[in-house]
Amino acid sequence: MLDTRQSHQQTTAPEAPAARTPQVAGGFPARRMRRLRRTEGLRRMVRETSLDPADFIYPLFISETVTEPVAISAMPGQSQLPLAALRAQAREIASLGIGGVILFGIPAHKDELGSEAYNRDGIVQRAIREIKDAAPELVVVTDVCLCEYTSHGHCGLVRDGEVQNDETLDLLAREALSHAEAGADVVAPSDMMDGRVAALRAALDSTGYSHLPIMAYAAKFASAFYGPFREAAESTPQFGDRRAYQMDPANGREALREVELDILEGADIVMVKPALPYLDVLARVRDRWDLPVAAYNVSGEYAMLKAAAANGWLDERRATLELLTGIKRAGADMILTYHALDAARWLAGD
Repeated sequence: MLDTRQSHQQTTAPEAPAARTPQVAGGFPARRMRRLRRTEGLRRMVRETSLDPADFIYPLFISETVTEPVAISAMPGQSQLPLAALRAQAREIASLGIGGVILFGIPAHKDELGSEAYNRDGIVQRAIREIKDAAPELVVVTDVCLCEYTSHGHCGLVRDGEVQNDETLDLLAREALSHAEAGADVVAPSDMMDGRVAALRAALDSTGYSHLPIMAYAAKFASAFYGPFREAAESTPQFGDRRAYQMDPANGREALREVELDILEGADIVMVKPALPYLDVLARVRDRWDLPVAAYNVSGEYAMLKAAAANGWLDERRATLELLTGIKRAGADMILTYHALDAARWLAGD
């Protein structure tokens, strides 16, 4: 005969423990942090950090050697663009409310001095004019460096296998001045030569461009996360590497000295690059100085997220917006990111 008492005991769910509210230091139960997390409306109301498309600067690779967009294999969704594609691209970027673009040029001709970098009719100089004509309200930032233009792929003049700091400064100043003449809104030296900000400021001020701001790549680290960019910009060094002028990833205090020197030389905006492995540096820069701070969410960071999303390991939309929010929360006023188009659409609800 079936023991009904035993059967009842086996099928009845165990009782939940009686609620007990402990009295503890810190204010509980009067202070309950979950109260303001209960609904989306409450979470939105108390949110400390907000993203806006105007926070983003979208990198563009403009090439003299292509006649239609060419996909960059290591950066899904990104392409080298011909000049003919720029007007439509600029209008789309502006329509999304994105703050600006930063231009990287790929010339048809390279030489040891990177002379196409400061050619007044060079690829970036023409791109500036195209964009400002198509979307005048879009802020155009130009990368000031020689690596895309030199036959050896380094960021400055090379002699006896060494990058020459002081002789490079004049070439960088000439490049920045050519960008200013073409209509750039901001010039951004990324070379990491000592004294480059002062050299650019002097050249711009003496030629009628004292109004033009400088965004200095102030703390730019010699990072493994630049790999996909070098494919995109065709700027891989032909010998050695850039550790003799870009920063050692282990040095945080040195980064603050670099930022301070660029500010003293006349930088209007300072940048930390890359963003994600250096959020500690970004936060320290934000805490110490009150001028605008940029962070570059670089190609390797972009490629990792894209690869994980393609494999179904991450929700791309949620992960991207979380990543960008983290960079802004750490202290960035503006974020250079390849996610800008997608993020702007998602923020608009698309």
